[in-house]
Amino acid sequence: MSAVLAAFREAYANALRSHLDSPGQNTLAEGYELGRRALVEGVSILDLTEHHFRLLDREDILDTEAALEFLLQTLAALDVATRGFLDSTRSYELQRLRAEDLADRDAFRAALVESLQDGFFVADARGAITEVNSAFGALTGYGPDGVPYKLPHPWALPKSGQYPDLGTEAARFVLPIRHRDGRQLWLAVSTSSVVKPEDEERVYVGTIRDVTSEHDAQARDQAVSRLATAVGAATSVAEVLSVGLEELRRAIGAETAVVSVWPNRQGPPDLYVSGPVSGSMNGSGPTSVESEAVSRQVLDARARALLDRVRTRPGRAVFAIPEGTASSEGLVAPLGEAADAALWMRFATPRVVSAADRALFSLLVGHLSLAVQRARNFDQARATSLTLQRAMLGPIELPPGFSVHYEPALPPLEIGGDWYDVVRLRDGLIGVVVGDCVGRGLSAAVVMGQLRTAARALLLRGAGPAQLLAELDTVAARIPGAMCTTVCAAILDPAHGLVRYSSAGHMPPVLAEPNTKGQLLEGGRAVPLATFDPPSRPEATTTLEPGSTLVLFTDGLVEQRGIDIDTRFDELADELSDAAPYLPREVADAVLSRLRPAGGYDDDVAMVVYRQPPGALHVDVPAEPQRLAGMRRALTAWLTTAAVPHELAADLVAAANEACSNSIEHAYLDGSSGRVELTATSTIDQVVIDVSDAGVWRPQPEDPGHRGRGIAMMRALSDELTIDNVGVGTRVRMVAQLPAVSVTPAGRV
Repeated sequence: MSAVLAAFREAYANALRSHLDSPGQNTLAEGYELGRRALVEGVSILDLTEHHFRLLDREDILDTEAALEFLLQTLAALDVATRGFLDSTRSYELQRLRAEDLADRDAFRAALVESLQDGFFVADARGAITEVNSAFGALTGYGPDGVPYKLPHPWALPKSGQYPDLGTEAARFVLPIRHRDGRQLWLAVSTSSVVKPEDEERVYVGTIRDVTSEHDAQARDQAVSRLATAVGAATSVAEVLSVGLEELRRAIGAETAVVSVWPNRQGPPDLYVSGPVSGSMNGSGPTSVESEAVSRQVLDARARALLDRVRTRPGRAVFAIPEGTASSEGLVAPLGEAADAALWMRFATPRVVSAADRALFSLLVGHLSLAVQRARNFDQARATSLTLQRAMLGPIELPPGFSVHYEPALPPLEIGGDWYDVVRLRDGLIGVVVGDCVGRGLSAAVVMGQLRTAARALLLRGAGPAQLLAELDTVAARIPGAMCTTVCAAILDPAHGLVRYSSAGHMPPVLAEPNTKGQLLEGGRAVPLATFDPPSRPEATTTLEPGSTLVLFTDGLVEQRGIDIDTRFDELADELSDAAPYLPREVADAVLSRLRPAGGYDDDVAMVVYRQPPGALHVDVPAEPQRLAGMRRALTAWLTTAAVPHELAADLVAAANEACSNSIEHAYLDGSSGRVELTATSTIDQVVIDVSDAGVWRPQPEDPGHRGRGIAMMRALSDELTIDNVGVGTRVRMVAQLPAVSVTPAGRV
């Protein structure tokens, strides 16, 4: 079964069910449209009828009268299409019976064929047309005088695809042709095969009928549907015009489409262009340039004046340019109701603009105008939400070793009641706060912004986790809607490997040591903010082992309807067991991928991932070149655990490899066996790599030639380079400052 037939059957089944559920004129109209579609797509009456009764049996439909009414309405369109051929067949049978006594059957047959209203043809087994009637000539421009017409037929379009096999692929099909006078038509072709008794040669006889008007009507419907689908997913004016102009240009058959938008209704407009654009619309031969689907170009003064004048015309008004001529170079129309945009469609060559062209253009412009207005509303809401988010969500730069993720439950606002904050404090401490207000959307975001600001101020004043939450109780009691907000506050001490934390009814943080399943930190727990008046807020302290990963999050990450939350906690803890070999950003992505429900998160999600600097890396190997690969692998893995970005890590590995290579190549030239030692240490802000040997220091020659660039390379790849060759051996120290982590406006890194 072909894909076309399968799609038609599915559409028929859906339309029949709709009619049976709520019969009426609208559902019957759908049946009639399906009949027209069957005519265009070559679905036979037999296929349609068999499919209908299979549906009745399979779905046990009891209202057979309504079902039969729907089938007859669908067959009505096909009946109109086939009646001419059937009437001609009946006429032929009657004439044959009357002509039994006629001596010249051939003359009668020729007269009968000429009497047919539809075009008639006979084709041989190779597809050559050997006989046509006058009606065929009137429809195509190629009459009986020109037979035979061999493949490719003179009326065939170059890009219309392969001509259907008359005997196997289709008994009925619709074919685009080029009339002899240049017009493009659509013909409905019906064929059947016949074996001539005298020589058993197989020939094909058929009829053709002009269905251009039906096809054009369907094409208009499809053009509107394509345009609506194309712009449906667009969320900005630029996206709407990018895809909308391309569809509009294709539907109208224009070479170029230009939209001019006046953002402030004054000054120069913004231009959006699809297709080749010229600097003028007066046909005077300006130079054309190929543009992107959306680009800015400068039109000449006459073109700008025309678009400026058109934008103030009534909505959906269509004007052909130049006005008052038989053939037009293009069409112009206002876009939207705000009098700040106009559309111009330019044809490749001047042509007559029919009433159908105007109707289609007006319909498409109306759909495009609605899409542009919707996109403008979306842009305005998005700009508002992003402005609020930048002000309320949190810092735009984080200390090294952190990653955050923020995802609202109500797009496209991109803001909600959850929040995170990461604050550098005195003595190398870092404060982290993650909170969740009751509710969603802008109302929850207003509460969130006030609480986040208060929490940051308390951190900067030196409040510990328990004191911070105790004072937030007072703040939340005075903010409408802040009651029952949950918060987890933590103070990280990377230098000593400690975390102090306190929780106000919030999700417990998860801490995972390297190669160990994550554990919930359930100490320091108490009730949410402003619910009761506890005598004091508890606080807990936990050791951060080198290379461990700490995750603080809101309940939207782990709560899923129908699933026990302990199961979700277990999935999170299991995912963190393999976190050490990955950067915090990659850990966040893996957690979100593992826990994301099939339909997406249905609550706000805020998450902070922190990586404690790992213990020192120490590699001591013989001074042999084959040892370098293992040393590079060990250093690369350690740098990832230290949360060093991949690009910086690659630079540091290259610099360390150069230092080790120098020791192997130059330190032991006297033939003695030696060793190379690499040590790497990390803090929250920097990485230090030491490479040392016990060999002899050899100064760099004044003219190193094409070699001897290693020191310059190490200096370029690190922030600080120190070479110490006092005493026995040489030590190369490279220091790299870790960059701050940049956060996008939407709160994701």
